[in-house]
Amino acid sequence: MSINIEHNVSMRMYNTFGIDVTARYFTVANTLEDIRAVLSEDIYRSENPLILGGGSNVLFTKDIERPVLLNRLKGIDLVGEDNEYFYVKAQAGENWHQFVLHCIKNELAGIENLSLIPGNVGASPMQNIGAYGVEIKDVFHSLEAFHVKDHVVKEFNATECSFGYRESVFKNKEKDHWIILNVTFRLRKRPIFKTDYGAIQEELDKMKLEKMTIKAISQAVIAIRTSKLPDPKKLGNAGSFFKNPVVSYDVINEIKMTHPQVPMYPIDEETAKVPAGWLIEQAGWKGKKLGTHGVHDKQALVLVNHGGATGREVYDLSSAIIADIQSKFNITLEREVNIL
Repeated sequence: MSINIEHNVSMRMYNTFGIDVTARYFTVANTLEDIRAVLSEDIYRSENPLILGGGSNVLFTKDIERPVLLNRLKGIDLVGEDNEYFYVKAQAGENWHQFVLHCIKNELAGIENLSLIPGNVGASPMQNIGAYGVEIKDVFHSLEAFHVKDHVVKEFNATECSFGYRESVFKNKEKDHWIILNVTFRLRKRPIFKTDYGAIQEELDKMKLEKMTIKAISQAVIAIRTSKLPDPKKLGNAGSFFKNPVVSYDVINEIKMTHPQVPMYPIDEETAKVPAGWLIEQAGWKGKKLGTHGVHDKQALVLVNHGGATGREVYDLSSAIIADIQSKFNITLEREVNIL
């Protein structure tokens, strides 16, 4: 099999931040056979390749010396069912939002709250993506992944993925060891509507529905997201740049002394989640523009490239925000975006 390995390729079109760095080696895989062939090439065997999907959760801060493999595996199949669930397998290169719309059209319930999240299916378990009260782990059944060095395909169940908050085994212990090929989701035949998170119910009320549907919830989520999150095609960004910190009630009580209305979402008896966007906004960063880059004016959790920014400039901005939040609130923010 002949594989086309390109040299010195601009990555601006392959990351939603629109950062213009150069990849020394670059190739596209459309099938598992492509992946096997690419990883048998000397340059991909000798160095740890960078596997890219939608490029929606990365910030490039320098040119890429590692060989880059773009995962473009496609296909969606119904692979099983039982009394409660349909089991749907989506290949890693499928666009996430288009997959959500496919499921809604076919009345496969469970991921409608995850509408309009950028990126591809393959990144969804890696990040354990989540929004409006739903996470991938809630609908996950299994995935298949290809080992970069051993060239074997392994199936992972939910336990083996070690899901956490925006976390999985593929982001820590097994980072860079596997290429996710496909993900099988367990989607409900009879939906359980989740409308109590954020402004979903408020948006649904505006719609004056005669009957609740998963399509209506998706439309509500899309309306909320488009009202406050920039379209990466128009303004470079990677969505939420920081994780929402989980802190002790002692820290929250300290914040309440100066900010009595601090929002929080209880995790257990000792800790609660505080919205990172709220902290950043209170610290005065929302809408701050530094020429080529800055903080979005409608959602402080989103850092943006206004045009021509370098990854290092965006990274330095994130570092300044982290230091300021630590100083003002005694909370250390953690980046959700992968820094490369």
